[in-house]
Amino acid sequence: MEIGIDSFAAMFSGNNPSAIKDADAMAQLLTRIKLADEVGLDFFGIGEHHRKGFLDSAPAIILAAAATATKNIRLGSAVTVLSAADPVRVFQQFSTLDLISGGRAEMVVGRGSFIDAFPLFGYSLEDYDELFIEKLDLLLKIRDHEYVNWSGNFRPAIKNLPVYPRPIQDPFPIWLGVGGTPASFVRAGTLGLPLMVAIIGGETHRFRPLIDLYREAGKRAGHSPENLKVGLHSIGYVSDTTEKAHEEFFPGYAAAMTKIGKERGWPPTTRSHFDAQAGPTGALLVGSPEEVAEKIIRHSKALGGISRLTFQLDAAELHHEKLMSSIELIGSKLKSFINQHS
Repeated sequence: MEIGIDSFAAMFSGNNPSAIKDADAMAQLLTRIKLADEVGLDFFGIGEHHRKGFLDSAPAIILAAAATATKNIRLGSAVTVLSAADPVRVFQQFSTLDLISGGRAEMVVGRGSFIDAFPLFGYSLEDYDELFIEKLDLLLKIRDHEYVNWSGNFRPAIKNLPVYPRPIQDPFPIWLGVGGTPASFVRAGTLGLPLMVAIIGGETHRFRPLIDLYREAGKRAGHSPENLKVGLHSIGYVSDTTEKAHEEFFPGYAAAMTKIGKERGWPPTTRSHFDAQAGPTGALLVGSPEEVAEKIIRHSKALGGISRLTFQLDAAELHHEKLMSSIELIGSKLKSFINQHS
C-alpha cells in the first residue's frame, strides 16, 4: 500500500491569532514535501482552493517547485477542480510537471469541496454535473491523443489540433476524486480510472457498497481488476502516543471544522464527536503510528483492499514543527508497520 500526504496549503495560524506570512508558509510547505520524499513516502498531493486561508490556487506551480527539491516521491493534485478549469491548460501544466519531475506527476480530478471557483471563473452551479462530465471527457481525449477532435457545450470545439507538451508517462495517471455520490463511483469504474475517495467523516466501512459499485462498473466495462485502484484521502495526524496526538490535534480541528460547518449547516464540533471519529471505525486517522497503521489496515480490509492512503494534515492549524514530526513518524514507523502487517 502506498502512503502519502495531501496538503491544502491551508490555515497556517498555528492555533494562535497571528498567522505567519504567506511566503514563509509556502517555504515551510516545500520543506515538508522534501521531508516526505526523504522519509520514503510515496505521494504528496496539493489541493486547489480559491478562498482566504488557502495558498493552493495554483497547485501545479507548487508541485513544480517541489519537483526540483525531491527525487522519488510522486507529486499530484488533490484535487484539480476540473469543472472550473480549461482541460487543455490543465493537461499542459501537469504534462510540464511530468517533464520537470522526471515522470513523477499525477492528477486527481474532481469537483472540489467548495464552490468558490464557479463564480470566480464565470460558471454556473446549475451546470455542476454537466461541466464536470464534459471536461473530463476532453481531458481524457487530450491524454490519449496528441491530435484532438472534440466538441461540447461549455468550450469552443477543437478540430484536429495537437496539445503539447506530451508527458513522459503514457498513459499519464489521472485519478477520479469522489465524495459520496454513487454516480461518480460508477463513472470512475466505467472509465477505468483509479478512484480516490475523500472520507472526512462518518465510518469508513460504510463506503464499501459505493466501492463495490465502482468495481462492478469497471468489470462490466471490461477493465481488469488490477487497474481499478482505490485510494483513501482521510484527515489524520500522527504523534508519539495516541493521547498526545488527540490533545495536539483536537483544538485546531474543532475550530476549523466548526468554521466550515457554519457555511454548511453542520453543528459545532465537540470533543465527543472527535473521539468517536478517532475511534476504531471512525474516519479520522489520529493517534500513534502503530494504532493508526492498524486502523488503516482495518479500513483496507473492510473496503476490499486499497492501493493508496493519503493523510490530510492541514485540518488542525498545527505548527510546522509538529507537521514535520508527524511526517517523519508516518514515513519511519507507520509505513513500515503497514508493510510488515498488511
